[in-house]
Parts: sequence; structure tokens; C-alpha cells
Amino acid sequence: MTYAATSTILPQRLNAALAILRIVVGGIFIAHGAQKLFVFGLAGVVGGFTQMGVPLPGIVAPAVAILEFFGGIALVLGLFTRPIATLLVIDMLGAIMVVHLSKGFFLPEGYEFALSLLGGSLALALAGAGEYSLDRVVTARKAEARRHG
Repeated sequence: MTYAATSTILPQRLNAALAILRIVVGGIFIAHGAQKLFVFGLAGVVGGFTQMGVPLPGIVAPAVAILEFFGGIALVLGLFTRPIATLLVIDMLGAIMVVHLSKGFFLPEGYEFALSLLGGSLALALAGAGEYSLDRVVTARKAEARRHG
């Protein structure tokens, strides 16, 4: 296989990889946000964040629950990918620094899982959603409107 042959395939593979990454990372965040919102409830999440020593738990807990649930949905759809992924990076940095770091690397209480979500979110914040996304549709429509506007 020559370089020319692989270079024509690479964008398709990259876009497929970004879509897979968005769906997997977004799906995990949806599940965790749904657990916070619909299983534990906001009062339970505030209580848990308080016990874990999270600063301003009355503000941070609902913000995290909402970000993880709706941000996860946005990632799956590829909508507002870069800003949402950036917020999720901050979310995971906070989780690692405040909750998991002192418990070591390995699960069940260590930071390895949060670090994986941080890495996936950071990759999406840097690379964007790719072609198979609503971000791409919105960008194309804006460009079309500018040409005809």
C-alpha cells in the first residue's frame, strides 16, 4: 500500500474514530449524569459531594450532574463538541484532584477511570467532532448562509 492510497483513507478513518470516541465517552457521561439526576437525586449528589469535600457542593453538584447528562448527549450528537468537551475536562480534573488522586491509580476508588474520561474529552476538545456530527451540519449551514446572505 502506498502513501497516496492510505492518505485518501485517513480522513474517513479519523472521522469514524472521532464519532466512536464521541459516542463512547458521551454515553458514559450520560449514564453518570443520569445516575446523579435520576437515581441519587440532586439532594443526594449534594450530600455526596459534601462528604467528599468538594468545594461549594450546593452549586457544583447540580452543575456536574447537568453537565454530565446533557453534555454527554451533546457529545453523542456531536453538538457544541469542543466547548462541552472542555467543560468535561475540567469536570474530570476536579474529580481527580479532589476525590480520586489520594486513593491511588487503580479502581475502585483510584483515578484511572476519570483519567480515561479526561483523555477522551481532551482529545475531542482538541480535535472537534469530525464530519459525522451536528457540529459539521451547523458549520456547513452557516457557510451556505454566508455565501447566499
